[in-house]
Amino acid sequence: MSVKPQLPTDAELAILTVLWKRGPCTVRDVHDELSPSQGTGYTTVLKLMQLMAQKGLVLRDESSKSHVYRAASPEAQTQKRLVGDLVDKAFSGSAAQLVVRALSGQRASREELETIRSLLDEIEKKGAKK
Repeated sequence: MSVKPQLPTDAELAILTVLWKRGPCTVRDVHDELSPSQGTGYTTVLKLMQLMAQKGLVLRDESSKSHVYRAASPEAQTQKRLVGDLVDKAFSGSAAQLVVRALSGQRASREELETIRSLLDEIEKKGAKK
């Protein structure tokens, strides 16, 4: 049985975002990407990435002198887990309440609304087939 990785903290999510965008990276690569926007020190990034490996959020290749890290899960899978956790904790399991709150709090573009309508149509069609 595989162990489900823990949900990432905000700092861990920033590191994962770099890994999803750039692919496998060294700690130096991640630090260089984060440093201008977050002012995070190299040793802090190193320690976070070591902890993330222990938590199962990243995988570490130790075959060369500079260890190379990559995200353990694809971005969409992690987003799905984060949203599921948010729905459970903040909206008592109601995805509808999440969507209503999200759309009432922030304006959606025409393209985003079309995507949402298409998803709803697809869900309705699947429900009708049952």
